[in-house]
Amino acid sequence: MREAARTGLRRRVRARPRRDPGPLARAVARMLVRAADGVSRLVTDLLGAGPAAGRERISEAELRDLVAANTVLDPDERRIIDEVLVAGASLVREVMMPRTEVVFLPARLTIAEAARLVRAETHTRYPVTDGTHDDVVGFVHLRDVLLRPEADACVTVGELTREVKRLPGSKRVLPALTEMRREGQHLAVVVDEYGGTAGIVTLEDLIEELIGEIHDEYDAAPDPVRAGLPAVVDGRLNLSDFAERTGVVLPVGPYETVGGFVMAALGRLPVTGDEVPVPGEPVDADVPDPPGGWSLRVLALDGRRVARLAVAAVRAAEHRHEPTAAQSRPPGAGQSLDPVAGQRRRASAGPTRRVDAGDPHEVSTPAPAGRGRPAGPS
Repeated sequence: MREAARTGLRRRVRARPRRDPGPLARAVARMLVRAADGVSRLVTDLLGAGPAAGRERISEAELRDLVAANTVLDPDERRIIDEVLVAGASLVREVMMPRTEVVFLPARLTIAEAARLVRAETHTRYPVTDGTHDDVVGFVHLRDVLLRPEADACVTVGELTREVKRLPGSKRVLPALTEMRREGQHLAVVVDEYGGTAGIVTLEDLIEELIGEIHDEYDAAPDPVRAGLPAVVDGRLNLSDFAERTGVVLPVGPYETVGGFVMAALGRLPVTGDEVPVPGEPVDADVPDPPGGWSLRVLALDGRRVARLAVAAVRAAEHRHEPTAAQSRPPGAGQSLDPVAGQRRRASAGPTRRVDAGDPHEVSTPAPAGRGRPAGPS
């Protein structure tokens, strides 16, 4: 072993010393490396397999298409993922119960008076107000009112009030759900941009936005939902649910519901019998009978709000007939100008088919907002 070690040492000593490359050699090496790198990038780009392949940003629609085409996930999993992606763009004001539908309890009510009121309702939590509906001081639970051990008739609702959470109407659904779960809150008051009460939203409303309807043994049986036209829908149906159920896509505007669209189109408060046309999407000229749009007719009102609407398709063929002397009049002849709305209405004898209340085969009565489900106090 000593001889081998000495022999190896002598060999290393006799080896020629290693020389460092000079400046010229290093410059040539750098040029060769850069040229090879450029050629490799050019080839990979031409082949469509660049270094960033697979890491580019994809749109939400492309992601939803990938989920829909995935065969590993079952239909329920694909539906839940799709609902989560949709809820990512939803706002709290789109799923809340508007203040006109909320049952408020004044803080000055006694327990006996409040008990009579809550027995007639179907909710478990009620916002408590001190004055107007914009002055929400908290909420009370049904058990606070009906299951009190001491029967003191002088106790008021204000003395039993619990602290209530407040959320801006512009908050996204998913962050609101995370925040309410983290804080253990089940009900929140939705505040508009002016600081007033816009409505309320519950934890159940936010969860149903992700996984769909949740029914218990005390809920009324939901009406069957069938797509297609003609149909009768609730005026509180939001635009996305309306498009899903009827196939009619309404333009986006300063409204959240189909009733709000009708009011904006009329430019005034609607009355029973008002009809609003919705133009159809452009189609190929080869189609012999392209759609001529749709018609929304107000069937019933709830106060000043549109309660029920009839939706029907209008075919372009219904507008085509032989030219007559009446058609040679200047534009506007044969039409009456609504002095209030400032819109032209077709004469009642026109060829456009109007929908009667008995014609539609579907009656959709969703809750005030959200994905067609009950909102507000659970």
